[in-house]
Amino acid sequence: MLDIIDTHQHLWNLDRLKLPWVEGVPALNRSFEISDYLKASASSGIRRTVYMEVDAHPDDKQKEIDDLTLHCQADSDVMLGMVVSADPCKAGFTEFLDANSGNPFIKGVRRVLHNPEIPPKYCLTPEFVRGIRELGKRKLLFDICIRPAELHDAVELCRQVPETTIVLDHCGNADPYIVNGQRKIDSSSSDTTFLHSKESWHKGIFKLGELENVYCKISGIVARAEAGWNTDTLAPTVNACLDAFGEERVVFGGDWPVCTLGSSLAQWVAALKEIIAKRPAEMQEKLFSLNAEQLYQL
Repeated sequence: MLDIIDTHQHLWNLDRLKLPWVEGVPALNRSFEISDYLKASASSGIRRTVYMEVDAHPDDKQKEIDDLTLHCQADSDVMLGMVVSADPCKAGFTEFLDANSGNPFIKGVRRVLHNPEIPPKYCLTPEFVRGIRELGKRKLLFDICIRPAELHDAVELCRQVPETTIVLDHCGNADPYIVNGQRKIDSSSSDTTFLHSKESWHKGIFKLGELENVYCKISGIVARAEAGWNTDTLAPTVNACLDAFGEERVVFGGDWPVCTLGSSLAQWVAALKEIIAKRPAEMQEKLFSLNAEQLYQL
């Protein structure tokens, strides 16, 4: 069995953290703790994880770091590192990094960019670009989680900060049904977060794949899988990302428990294994663990 590193593991205790966004997602509006994750991943082959921040209320972001550091320190835990929440655009960003600079488990930073209040091109403001450059100076990476229609903004940002390693979350937040041709663009939808065309997504993914400082996280898309989905539903998205980024710059992410909106964690792992089954064994090992070891310095 492949040794798997999950580079996108969420946990949250709603008694400790305020997560305003889960109030609109009933299936996720409860606590998800490490014991739940271990149960969900038991048969998957996942042996190690990197925690991904959960867009907690600003007042709770340091508490989130402190709580998850305890998980990373525990010998009995699978968690070896974390990507924390901060806004490179905001005053105090450098001071925040300074305050946490002694924490060896912090591997990078994420600021979710697909929230409704975030305007297009937010990641291209001089303040944001300056913050991302600061991460590179500190050998920290940046996870970019952006609306798929704005991948061109991600391309421009990544070009401006070649000294910083960028990880594109969730295959660029593709809608797998648009990529596989089963669904046309639904411009009538009130939620435009994941609105994009097949052509624009492909163009953005391959342009990002040309940039040596950008990795692609194969994650997230199964959360949008609908009843009756199978590997053919997801394969065009996965394969396009693998072809664009090559075997050296792709990593696996479980996105649990958000993935449970479409499948169990074990089902997602099994589906991805099936999709890449005909690719070289070395490539499979790089996707599932070796690249992550190097990227996150585990």
